[in-house]
Amino acid sequence: MAFKTDIEIAREANKKPIQEIGAKLGIDSDHLLPYGHDKAKVSQEFINSVKGNAKGKLILVTAINPTPAGEGKTTTTVGLGDGLNRIGKKAAICIREASLGPNFGMKGGAAGGGKAQVVPMEDMNLHFTGDFHAITAAHNLLSAMIDNHIYWGNELEIDERRVSWRRVMDMNDRALRDTVTSLGGVANGFPRQTGFDITVASEVMAILCLATDLNDLEKRLGDMIVAYRRDKSPIYCRDIKADGAMTVLLKDAMQPNLVQTLENNPAFVHGGPFANIAHGCNSVIATTTALNIADYVVTEAGFGADLGAEKFMNIKCRKAGLSPDAVVLVATVRAMKMNGGVAKADLGEENVEAVKEGCANLGRHIGNLKQFGVPVVVAINHFVTDTDAEIQAVKDYVETQGSEAVLSRHWELGSEGSEDLARKVAEIADSGASQFAPLYRDDLGLFEKIERVATAIYRADEVLADAKIRNQLKEWEEAGYGNLPVCMAKTQYSFTTDPNRRGAPTGHSVPVREVRLSAGAGFIVVICGEIMTMPGLPRVPASENIRLNEEGLIEGLF
Repeated sequence: MAFKTDIEIAREANKKPIQEIGAKLGIDSDHLLPYGHDKAKVSQEFINSVKGNAKGKLILVTAINPTPAGEGKTTTTVGLGDGLNRIGKKAAICIREASLGPNFGMKGGAAGGGKAQVVPMEDMNLHFTGDFHAITAAHNLLSAMIDNHIYWGNELEIDERRVSWRRVMDMNDRALRDTVTSLGGVANGFPRQTGFDITVASEVMAILCLATDLNDLEKRLGDMIVAYRRDKSPIYCRDIKADGAMTVLLKDAMQPNLVQTLENNPAFVHGGPFANIAHGCNSVIATTTALNIADYVVTEAGFGADLGAEKFMNIKCRKAGLSPDAVVLVATVRAMKMNGGVAKADLGEENVEAVKEGCANLGRHIGNLKQFGVPVVVAINHFVTDTDAEIQAVKDYVETQGSEAVLSRHWELGSEGSEDLARKVAEIADSGASQFAPLYRDDLGLFEKIERVATAIYRADEVLADAKIRNQLKEWEEAGYGNLPVCMAKTQYSFTTDPNRRGAPTGHSVPVREVRLSAGAGFIVVICGEIMTMPGLPRVPASENIRLNEEGLIEGLF
């Protein structure tokens, strides 16, 4: 049976004017700033007007560790949102915006798939409403102002060897990871080594997604550390006097984007911080606004639960005063088989024993999520090759972990296929069973926070960090940053720092290579293993297959 591609399905969508979508949530058309007919930004005036409303139920969608078999976390987020609306609930979806780098590289888009998509799919996966361009411009304005300050006499006495603020672009381009700037003589400034990161790795992106309003945004931007003097005292963004102009560039980008699902249900798509180097969640302002106007809000966090859900709980919820009512953990039979040792080429063949073998990864995530005091339901994202015996094996295993697994066929059937999942999630969210608490206290030492995540979530035996790193953490504590949460940057493919160790490994250590202070975003980045902040394109990038067809329609996005 031949299935239509995601873009073919999206193109056939019966979209409604965005004003009708806003009306479902009580947003008057005067408070929608339209970008065409099918997408709009929600005004700050409206956001302020609903701050005192009763809050809806918050549902987090997360997943097992990603595998080449595919898990479908965004697809499940969209399908669940549609399912909740189908059973009569007033529900909204909150997801991140897509980055051009992965779109043209290997990952593809970030709008769901099959019958569970957010549209307009092409716009969302390309320039959308220009938020990422605004973040790129604001970030690079600061870069230019730093070099300009040094050029015109360096009144702040910046040590040119210790400028930590790099440049960004929203593209995968390995050639720009390490560069030398200002070559060409006196008129071009002072040569120094620097480089580019991808826009989603910018601290400006993390700040935009954690700020509560424009005043908070400007303060956080001013708090960013961009360089150091020879005595190692920090230079802040506000010292460069860039925070005001950066806020102006980000004024519109701060407003959440409203779009719709294929079934014309409201979806907020806003922000997209890197899930390794940052916290990997959509914006606080979008999530809190949705909670103020919907009875149920379905959101997602980047990568597997060991990264995305941990940061959602320990960083986003802690900082924004949020409390999730339920967690949906997405798994697939295919991914269980892959965790059980089956090669990707053989995933279509029934292998119940491999499913059972691979369930250890799923069980580890269930146990980890329960440590936060939030009830967990497993969503089995259905693939047409799944057999009844394989599905039952997952359900039986999850039951032994004190949870329940629900088969969901939203990719194939839309909300009709996610009704069972929606009913179960609504039941759990309404039960009041959640006793949410972060994994560690604010006043715990920074190294102890790292150890807490490594031992409780990764199940490591120890954290390896040399004296230089430990001393740096102590210095930050003495400087008043000890209450910040830690943002663990490691591979998404494994509980360990080795991407090839699947399943639920034990008996491993977590080596800390570097720590970075994101003073504006409000967390300490802890880099474990090799993490790229500027990805490269694969041997055959997705961009080779993206083009306009004879009708002027985009082909090749997925």
